[in-house]
Amino acid sequence: MRHVRGEMVLDFGCGAGRSTRFLKQIGFDAIGIDISEDMLKRAHHRDPEGIYLLAEDNGSLEVLAESHFDLIFSAFTFDNIPTAEHKLALFKTLQSHLNPSGRIVNLVSSPDIYTHEWASFTTKDFPENKLAKSGDEVKIVMTDIEDSRPVLDVMWSDEAYRELYQQAGLSVIEKISPLGKPEEPFAWKSETSVAPWTIYVLGI
Repeated sequence: MRHVRGEMVLDFGCGAGRSTRFLKQIGFDAIGIDISEDMLKRAHHRDPEGIYLLAEDNGSLEVLAESHFDLIFSAFTFDNIPTAEHKLALFKTLQSHLNPSGRIVNLVSSPDIYTHEWASFTTKDFPENKLAKSGDEVKIVMTDIEDSRPVLDVMWSDEAYRELYQQAGLSVIEKISPLGKPEEPFAWKSETSVAPWTIYVLGI
């Protein structure tokens, strides 16, 4: 990864550890942290030698003590954190655990994901999503699994994220809006012209 200098990585909101294992496979010394004991049990089952830590429900990361990291990776964790106050507190805490040249990679759902159709998501039954403002609850259904119940997320705009980053003492080094390519072997719908996700690379 061109932005990272060092090997120590925290996977914040690691869930069952899929991204933690991937980070380890590409050469990082990665540990995971999550608030769900059940998910951490699954992570330990798949990676018995791995380090997976339980965070408090209030978002406290005291379990990390004085640990600092070259990279803090977070995939979709902030899609489910409802308030600006809670998000900001977490970003400040993550910033305090970064090495001086460290980076945070924050992968989040773009507001566009809740108003378009996708290869593995649908939002057509939720026109109210188009009226959502930052902090509002939105709905989306995953079409590649049997459970058709809507997932509840919290929409957050680019401007709102940038304001939180600034308040937390973080700067945006790069913003990436990945698109699908027409030649790829997938039945893309909106993916080749609209990015469903946003990747922020952040530094101190």
